[in-house]
Amino acid sequence: MSRILGSVAALFVASLALTGCTDAPGDASIDPVGTWGDTTDTTEPSLTLDEDGSLSGTDGCNQLSGSWRVESEDLIYFDSVASTRMACPDVDTWLDKLSQATVSDDTMTITGSDGAEIGQLERTSGDQR
Repeated sequence: MSRILGSVAALFVASLALTGCTDAPGDASIDPVGTWGDTTDTTEPSLTLDEDGSLSGTDGCNQLSGSWRVESEDLIYFDSVASTRMACPDVDTWLDKLSQATVSDDTMTITGSDGAEIGQLERTSGDQR
């Protein structure tokens, strides 16, 4: 009997160890936390994604704020994004139309609500995986 209980306990411990090696549903394989885009030029777009799920940034003219989340292994959703509405001649304010994004290496590709790509930002700081 003790041999059976020992075997069951060993199987249980092994299954727990293996469970830690797989991604659970909803776990992200990407870590977008950090700054994306050129923060040294105030006329260039940039985003900062914080660990707490908040975002801040600029489209090169207007200030952006909101939240973000990773829903699948590689898709970032932007929620409740608000923007100031200043008139900015000669500035392409594409970033204020962000809806979702994917990350490949150090490039974030941002799409609008229609799913079409609207632009890309390069990682400038943060955890690089």
